[in-house]
Amino acid sequence: MPKLLNIAAYRFVDLPDAAALRPAIIERTRGLKGTVLLAEEGINLVLAGESQALRSFVDWLRGDARFAPIETKESRSDAMPFRYMRVKLKREIIRMNHPAIQPGAGRAPAIDAATLARWLSQGCDDGGRPVVTLDTRNAFEVDHGAFEQAVDWRLERFSDFPRALAQHRAALAGKTVVTYCTGGIRCEKAALLMRAEGIEHVHQLDGGVLKYFETTETAPHWRGGCFVFDDRISLAPDLAPLA
Repeated sequence: MPKLLNIAAYRFVDLPDAAALRPAIIERTRGLKGTVLLAEEGINLVLAGESQALRSFVDWLRGDARFAPIETKESRSDAMPFRYMRVKLKREIIRMNHPAIQPGAGRAPAIDAATLARWLSQGCDDGGRPVVTLDTRNAFEVDHGAFEQAVDWRLERFSDFPRALAQHRAALAGKTVVTYCTGGIRCEKAALLMRAEGIEHVHQLDGGVLKYFETTETAPHWRGGCFVFDDRISLAPDLAPLA
């Protein structure tokens, strides 16, 4: 088994003390590498390190009741995929520039990997409505791999999503839309915006593509790899690096 554990995780939760949390997280991540983002809307992290040290950090983080439900996506690697350890304060943990969307106040409906795989195989949701997968990632990420026939608005950055939605929403009428992204954070905000804009049948893929790879045996209906923002570049459905 590869020696290093890699995790990705996020949680939208009210963090007015984000700046005050930073020193403790810096101290607790010594020996690890990656990035932790903190903002008033929550936490987002991608980290790698020796398994025990990394799991110890996650256990410590969950000791704060606000982070207790945080879920991780896991993979392994032989080489360290990050060069530094950074803990940063941000205005948003994922930038949308749409302050009316507050994920900490409540999630959009989510479906798990098994449900999405079943819907895609049968060609509709459980109510018989056509299903569309909507990729909320940047265009260059989509080019590494995507769900079959996914809707791709060729976003340059996630903050372009609200404008793209306004331009393309009519094409989604009458369909069940499943938003997806790498680990869940972008598709969660995207689904909330779509519901706020009156699109009724919207779900996010819980845990994103990484959880889909982790919890389905062959990643059905997926083609190619999944781009990740570290030195591994792209992961195969078995979570091994492609590059």
